[in-house]
Amino acid sequence: MSANMQAYRDKLEGALNEDKPWTIVLAQIEAKTGVKRIYSFFGIVVFVALYLVFGYGAQLICNGIGFLYPAYCSMKAVESPNKEDDTRWLIYWVVFAFFSLCEFFSDLMIGWFPFYWLIKCLFLVWCFAPIQGNGSIFIYTKIIRPRFLEHEKDVDDLLNKAGRAASSASKRVIADVLTKDE
Repeated sequence: MSANMQAYRDKLEGALNEDKPWTIVLAQIEAKTGVKRIYSFFGIVVFVALYLVFGYGAQLICNGIGFLYPAYCSMKAVESPNKEDDTRWLIYWVVFAFFSLCEFFSDLMIGWFPFYWLIKCLFLVWCFAPIQGNGSIFIYTKIIRPRFLEHEKDVDDLLNKAGRAASSASKRVIADVLTKDE
């Protein structure tokens, strides 16, 4: 167990020493305070966790965490020639949208749950974590994809019918407008 923890710590320290915008801030903190980056990182994580439990605007902070980093990575993925990262981030956004839709209907219960924003933030971080079987891939393959494949034809048929009905209705409206002008 100790060897696994040391491997995770080494991996985290390596990531905190990469040339990324957030690691530059940690480097500046380290230079000014003399505190190692990893301890500053954990301090920030603990502060954010406590803020998500007790702070004002926890919903904004949580949704910002679940949106800003994935949006940044999604834009980088779109601009890269590698298409595997595009798929990974598309899966994240599908899960994010699915979760947001489910969350909308449980909005009344959310207010009664004191650690909701912290748990949601941890869930979103798990979903976009740069690991092989992160949360979004797990949820997509186990929950969303099987139901999508099961109902894909029915949804396609429904969308085609709706498209034909909308086209027909718009043609009638345009014809009515043109005949009234005459």
